Order: sequence, then C-alpha cells, then structure tokens
Amino acid sequence: MIALSLIVLAAHTTLPADLTLPEPTGPKPVGTTSLHLIDSSRRDPWNPNAGERELLVTLWYPARKATGERAPYVTPQESAAILKPYENVPPGALIQVETHARREAPVRGGRLPLVVMSPGFSFPRASLTSLGEDLASRGYLVAAVEHTYESVATTFPDGRTTTCLACVKGQDGAKVAASRVVDVRFVLDELAKGRWGKAIDRSRIAMVGHSMGGNSAAHAMAADPRIKAGANLDGSFQPIVERLDRPFLLIGAPPQRTPDGSDQSWKKSWAGMTGPKRWITVAGTDHSAFVDYAVLRPPLGIPAQELDGARALRITRAHLAAFLDRHLRGKNTPVEAYPEVIDHTRKASAFSAAH
Repeated sequence: MIALSLIVLAAHTTLPADLTLPEPTGPKPVGTTSLHLIDSSRRDPWNPNAGERELLVTLWYPARKATGERAPYVTPQESAAILKPYENVPPGALIQVETHARREAPVRGGRLPLVVMSPGFSFPRASLTSLGEDLASRGYLVAAVEHTYESVATTFPDGRTTTCLACVKGQDGAKVAASRVVDVRFVLDELAKGRWGKAIDRSRIAMVGHSMGGNSAAHAMAADPRIKAGANLDGSFQPIVERLDRPFLLIGAPPQRTPDGSDQSWKKSWAGMTGPKRWITVAGTDHSAFVDYAVLRPPLGIPAQELDGARALRITRAHLAAFLDRHLRGKNTPVEAYPEVIDHTRKASAFSAAH
C-alpha cells in the first residue's frame, strides 16, 4: 500500500506564478460546497477516544451560473502537512493553487447522477479536485469523501486539524478498505436526505477512487447495490475482489498494472469481475499521475511522471467520463485516440479464461 502523497524530494525553492488546475472540459459552470457529517452509530475506528466518526465531504455540481468566490484548494495546515517531506518547498505553497468551482453557486435543477470519490491513502480529498470539477461540468454531482485520520491532514470547520493516525508501518489494507466502505455507505445515506436527496438520481450512482480509494470502490460496490458502476485509478486490491457483477474500470500505470505486471491483485480481481469491464494503462505515468499531483508536482520542483501532467489528467478525465456516461446515462461519449493508452481488456480476459 502506497502511503505517501508524493514520491521524491523537491529540488527547487522558487514557486511559479501559476498553480492553476486544468479547466473543466464540460459546458456547465461548476459550484461547490462542503459537508460536515457525524456518524452517531459508530466510534472512530482510528481514534476511539475522539468519539463519533466525523467526515468532511466536498461536493462539486453543475451550477446555474458561475457566481461566488473560487473555492480554496487546501487550508494552510493541510498544505504544510502535505509538503512536510519536501524541505525546499514552502509549506504554504498549495494554498496558492487555483480551482475553478465557485463556492455555494446555485445548483442546476433536475435529478443528477452521483459519483462518490475516495482519495488515496494519506491523500486529501482535495487531490481529486481536477476530476471532480470536470465531472461536475459534464452534469454530475460529485462527492469526495475525506476519510478522517487516513489523510495527512484534515481541517474541520472549528479549526481542528487531524493527522493520519492510520499511517503506521504495516497497516492492513483490508482494514482500511473495510472502514472506507462504512464511510461511503454512511455518506450515501446522508446525501439521500434533505436538499441533496432532491438533487440525486438514486438509480445512477457510481464510485471512483485513487489508490486505496479505488480498492475501496470495488469493495463498496460489492457491499452496496446502490452503487451501479466503479473505477479504480492505480490502486492495489486489498483484499482480492471475489465477485462483482456491475461495470468496473481499471486505469493504471505500467508496468506494474499490466496483466504481466507485478500487481497480482489486478489479475486475480479481474477474474471476479463478471460485469462489463475495461482495463487500460497510460504510458509515462506513475502512481500520482491520475490526480492533481500530475500537474502540481512539476511547477513545485518535485519530480513527477514522464508524461506531461495536463495530458495525463486529460486522458484520465476523458476515459472516466466516457465510462460513467455509458453506464450511468446510456450515452456513448467518444474518446480521442491517445497513443499513450494501451487497452488490456482482451488480454486480461484471455488470461482469466485460461486460469
């Protein structure tokens, strides 16, 4: 299990003038808000002394108009925690990142398909902003869940900033995934109520995750029939997916995530996926190239993936949107032919049939 947000030390101290995330590609303006949810049915699994489980959720949604301030990316405390390993990067650098969503912009009417998003282990939910904003601009309601004490830092509305208590050597990935499944099911229950319940088409719900979040997406689908489709962005399966009969997408970095690669969990879980499925890898990527860090590491002087970060995100966004459009909306959305993308679906299926 990869527990680090970024991989190598930064080499420069000068910050660029522009740390703007890629613009959303859909036609609709994007609004955003945050929810502070408390699960009174259980104690926090990582900090029982804290009492009830508290979660923060960022919502991105298609707005009627682009009004209001742009949402901040992270708090100063979160920025400092994310960048702590990189002594040559100013701790407040990430508060300079510019997003595109407008805070509390009016929500576009009608029932919206919902996409729940789960970040990588130790990654904050903010790392999914580029993906969330893009899907919202295409007409989806997106809910990114911050799994408290699994992120390097989470700042609550009262000013508290929690740390990653789960980030211990030898942490059990299956335990983390099981906790996230409970988090996600609780969030779905809460979103079904009140204001957002009226905005959600409950027959069209998907879950997308990066790393541990992608692993958790498959297990949440297996546990909750409300989730109709899912996607895993470069996450190992812990435990192996034994049976999943709904659409699932795998996007990963070679060579580890190829059918001949070292991650046996993908090959084994692929065999248990009996619904519509697709498996692709993107040349020139690494573990963090499928989230915001694809574009944020280079300007901060932190070595990153070989592939241009904006292109890496463009590829990820396009394939995610096409997959979700097909399985939640029954819509065929064309995707540009990217030479970096290799489709392993047929080879992986042949491997599964042979074994």
